[in-house]
Amino acid sequence: MKKILVSLLAAAALTAGSAMAQTTLNFLTFTPGDDHLEALEALIADFESIHPDISINYTFVPYGEYFVRLQTDFAAGIEPDVFELNFENFATFAARGALLELDPYLDADRRAFFYEAALNAFAFEDTQYALPISFSTVVLFYNQEMFDAAGIDYPTDEWTWDDVVEAGLALTDAPNRVWGYSQPVQFWEFYKVATAAGGGLEVSPEVRIDTPENRRALQFLVDNTLVHGIRPSLAEMSGLGDTDLFAAGQLGMIVTGIWMFDFFINNAPFAWDIVIEPGDARHATHFFSNAAAVARSTDHPDEAWLWVEYLASNQKTVETRIERSWELPALSLDQADLLAPYLDQPVPANRAAVFRSLEYAVNPPVVANQPELEDIINTELEAADLGLKTVEEALSEAQRRVEELLR
Repeated sequence: MKKILVSLLAAAALTAGSAMAQTTLNFLTFTPGDDHLEALEALIADFESIHPDISINYTFVPYGEYFVRLQTDFAAGIEPDVFELNFENFATFAARGALLELDPYLDADRRAFFYEAALNAFAFEDTQYALPISFSTVVLFYNQEMFDAAGIDYPTDEWTWDDVVEAGLALTDAPNRVWGYSQPVQFWEFYKVATAAGGGLEVSPEVRIDTPENRRALQFLVDNTLVHGIRPSLAEMSGLGDTDLFAAGQLGMIVTGIWMFDFFINNAPFAWDIVIEPGDARHATHFFSNAAAVARSTDHPDEAWLWVEYLASNQKTVETRIERSWELPALSLDQADLLAPYLDQPVPANRAAVFRSLEYAVNPPVVANQPELEDIINTELEAADLGLKTVEEALSEAQRRVEELLR
């Protein structure tokens, strides 16, 4: 009888344990890419060991398909409990009332853990609707060996566009397929270059695209190819990307993201380093951030919050992102101990510039029909870059078309 009773109690305990593990959260993600799915699975296993009553069922969708999939899931009423958003798409979901308010879960200590600009980027109408899980920014990379060979000083944080052009001319040898500088002429560069010139793209309360400051910014970008010749044209690039040219030693300076660190470490056989992107009237640089949000419709808000908090601030997550070069956790700069493993890596030597650049971070204009906004501006920027339109013509037309879009 005792054996039967023990068996019944064991079975009951097993049943209770199984019941504890019945909360399953569906999680939609795009940030791991193919390179970091193994790391994500390891984090999920760690989270589930901490919270044995919660299991994470994740679905990875590549970035190019992700937001169509997310919109489709919401339209069909099968939205995930937790999902990732980038800054550009966050406002659309927040404005629709699709996101769970997170303020009840956030005390002052939790807020202080995050880099303030990253946290604020995912607030809408003074309400926090997502937590930043990662950030990246853009800096100026430069080939130290090319600078040494040309006998010119390395870039500094005080550099302006004039310094870029002067150094670029000294580094350029176009007949031998060597150029001094590259910076794309497109929406994601122009919005912050315009800010650096003392202007910026504005779409509310009024559209401000065609301004003297913004014309100066676009003139700088296109003149690097059309006037100074320090940036290779599309024809001169012969189908190669500018990051490939830099890695091959054919480009002295390039403005690109910190996500290129690993590629250049593994593929650039020369000494290189970084500084804050040069400015004009002021410095201005990108702030890219991704966040985790909870669907307002979830049946498991408390459990979903635990997963969001883990993704954003758990020490294991922070360590994994830094070790795997999986972007950077969006930490307050006060978290020196957690950031030390990143800053202590020897290449590039000036990694501290990544965090100094955050002092000058600016966000792009965001509207509900963001893809159309970007397409309009990119079309006009490309026309100016190819010399098919003057800077004045391109920005005037961009202004007119965006006003029509938002009317």
